[in-house]
Amino acid sequence: MKIDDRLIEYLADLSRLELSGEEKEARKKDLEDILAYMEKLGELDTQGLPEMTHPFEAQNRFREDEVANRDRREELLGGAPDRSGPYFRVPRAVEE
Repeated sequence: MKIDDRLIEYLADLSRLELSGEEKEARKKDLEDILAYMEKLGELDTQGLPEMTHPFEAQNRFREDEVANRDRREELLGGAPDRSGPYFRVPRAVEE
């Protein structure tokens, strides 16, 4: 893939960036280096290697989901200065 000024301007526009001429040249070189490295990685022989999702052999240790909450509505509403059924009653905040 050829990295040209038009592509750099397009990417800058997508990213909502304003790049100076020097910055455009630097980004062009950066993208060319990245693509060259990807091509180099593509040359590696990976036949017979196991697939990996992570470079470290770590495993998640999941715990069982346990319901820890219970219905504490009456306990919580017990300290309310004013209530209406299962709700807190508060002063009107919006005038009509």
